[in-house]
Parts: sequence; structure tokens; C-alpha cells
Amino acid sequence: MSDYVPMTRDGYNRIKAEIERLESVEMPLIAEKIAAARAEGDLKENAEYHAQRENQGLLQARINQLRSKLARAHIVDVATLPKDEIVFGATVKVRDIDFDEVEEFTLVGDGDEDYDTGKILATSPIGSALMGKKKGDQVSIPVPRGMLRYEILEIEFRD
Repeated sequence: MSDYVPMTRDGYNRIKAEIERLESVEMPLIAEKIAAARAEGDLKENAEYHAQRENQGLLQARINQLRSKLARAHIVDVATLPKDEIVFGATVKVRDIDFDEVEEFTLVGDGDEDYDTGKILATSPIGSALMGKKKGDQVSIPVPRGMLRYEILEIEFRD
């Protein structure tokens, strides 16, 4: 696992807000449910109690994961990056060489990813393979189903 987690200031703030919500809203709700289940009596055969304890553990694991991302965060100022190659924050149009389809990806950091809209992690296999490439370059990316082959058509930076 990389020590460096690139992200924008907005992504950092979104993760921070998510941690705050989990700790101040979700965790107290689970604590109330545990207390209610405990009040029902024998804990050995109390499925609700055990389920809520498991939920509490899963929620704490999620909080710890998000805190780890923030601890390793590196805030990237996209304005200082080169504009003639694919870097963090770039929106890239590529042509799938095998299927002759055009796809668009925006390379983002943790907290900003949205795969439905083409916002992929810059640290993902596709994002990592695209980094540093220029318009006209071709790239082959190993994926579980074989190999993705792209030609870089366009690189742009949007606000």
C-alpha cells in the first residue's frame, strides 16, 4: 500500500465530514441499539445485541480506514501541474483500440471518485497506467479479463 494518497482539498474535506458524521451520528445510534438489546436480558442468545456489536465493529473499521487516508493525504494543487501530459486532475479522452469506442476519465484522488461519471482514482490500475502519457500515445493496461489498449485522444483540465 502506498504511503502517498493524492487528493484535492475538496476530497479531503469530504472524507473529514464523513468521519465526523459516522462518529457523531451513526456510532451513537448503534450504541443506543446495543443498550436496548442489552436491556432485553441474556446476552448469550440475544441476536440483536450481537448484530449491533458487529455493526459497531464494522463502523469503527470504516472510520479507521478513512482516518488512515487523511493521515496519508497529500493535497495536490492541480494549477501547478503540467498541462501537456496526463497528471492528477486531468480529464482524458481515450479510444479503446480493440472496440473503437471513446471513453473519458478524470483522474481524481480519494474522496472524489465516482465511477458512474468517469471519475477514477489516479492510483487505480488505469489511472496509474495513464499517468505521464501525452496526446497520441498508446497504452496497454493489464486487467483481470486481459489487456485494455487505449490511444490518448485529448487531455484537458476542468475546474
